Amino acid sequence: MNIRASIQKFLKSDKLYPAVYGLASGLYPMIYVYSKNFSIVNSFEHLVFFISIFLVLPSLIFTAVHWILKRLDKEKNSLMVLTFLNVFTFLFLIKTITYSGVQRKKIVFIILIAVLFALYLKKHLKRLLLLQFLLAFVSAFSLAYTIYTNLSISNTWQNLPDDIVKVKFKKKPNVYMIQPDGYTNFSELDRGYYDYDNSEFEAFLTDNNFTHYPYFRSNYSTTLSSNSSFFMMKHHYYNKRISNFELYNARNMIVSKNPVLEIFKNNGYSTHFITQTGYMMFNRPEMGYDYCNITYGDFPYISPGIAKPIDISRDLKSTVSNATEQPKFVFVQILKPWHIKSKKKNSSNDKAVERREWLNNLKEANTVLRSAIELIKEYDKDALIIIAADHGGYVGFNYASEADTVTKDRDLIYSIYSSQLSIHWPNNEKPSFNDKFKTSVNVFRLLFTYLSDNNAYLKHLEADVSYKVLRHGVSNGIYEYINDYDQVILKEFYIP
Repeated sequence: MNIRASIQKFLKSDKLYPAVYGLASGLYPMIYVYSKNFSIVNSFEHLVFFISIFLVLPSLIFTAVHWILKRLDKEKNSLMVLTFLNVFTFLFLIKTITYSGVQRKKIVFIILIAVLFALYLKKHLKRLLLLQFLLAFVSAFSLAYTIYTNLSISNTWQNLPDDIVKVKFKKKPNVYMIQPDGYTNFSELDRGYYDYDNSEFEAFLTDNNFTHYPYFRSNYSTTLSSNSSFFMMKHHYYNKRISNFELYNARNMIVSKNPVLEIFKNNGYSTHFITQTGYMMFNRPEMGYDYCNITYGDFPYISPGIAKPIDISRDLKSTVSNATEQPKFVFVQILKPWHIKSKKKNSSNDKAVERREWLNNLKEANTVLRSAIELIKEYDKDALIIIAADHGGYVGFNYASEADTVTKDRDLIYSIYSSQLSIHWPNNEKPSFNDKFKTSVNVFRLLFTYLSDNNAYLKHLEADVSYKVLRHGVSNGIYEYINDYDQVILKEFYIP
């Protein structure tokens, strides 16, 4: 029997298939989640969750409801009830994977659509079923391509050119790496599109013996792309991929395993990750730090987006005040000031409003940073404290994704990459190569050179180049945007 005949027989049959209806309601939403968000749902735990909630649970519920109706001698209502359940479940799961939060009005609308379909279109349930399976079948091709392209990415770029992972420290101070997300460098804040007097906080750091590094910048434009290069101490060049997806496995490189963690552990350090958000952990990577203040039970399997930052003061105090002979490496992630909030044109106010909101966030970041530094210095006067932002604040743009359009405006380009770097060196003893702190990719290599007193590791510094994926106004590709000499350029690096 050919496929067409089988479909016709299925449509004409009066037999109900409750388990199949349940399976159909969740299959397309599950495949869609994986094809569009593979980098944040690629764990085994996610697979079990989605199969259980999107496929198994609806099938069990539909089957149970049909069985109950039969036991109550209400089987004549089964088609209507199963139609309601199928339409409601399908639309509710679509809403769930598309919008964060409860979205009450949308739920009411979904219930209304499901009721109307159950009352007036229930005889077309099997046709709807076929449509749902067809959507899943078509989306499966997209998912297969996504999985293939991600799993075929070469990891050779992660290979280090020397034996720095075997470095032996001669100095072992406690190291605190504080990362305020999107904190633009002081050298840009008082000029250009920012035009803001941040001298009070700058003076606070100076009074606390911090060394500032003007014109310091990131090599990449987003948190994940910047931090993966930061902790791997190498350029990844966006894996030479032009896509709307996040850098594949970036969270694993930051949270699970990287040369930085390996080096600290090899030198007897305990490692701590204190964060205001679970953003770095959405795909539930194996935790490579000895301690993290957030557990995977603190956020859902379906990403809620950037949630409201949690208070980390108690966790930080507990970590800082715990005096042990074992040295500590503490990575502290602060969500403020972030970049301008609007990501898309239709959600933007305008660049003046975005700037004002960003500056309000900057003031909040200054308060959190001040408290953290005062706390650390209260318990650990000889700590090595690094304030290193992941990228700039994007102030000057109307919306963040506007940065994907090529521009020759120097201040706009620096607004993407300019990031604050201030370091409190123990006993105020700056390294002889202090002038080499120019971009984030080399920070840890320079730090390990300082701690080991071995300048041989300086032979393999990465290029201080900032890269950008550009999609509009130029051929879609990866470009050098700022070169090794801090000059704004537009040079093709990779055009697919």
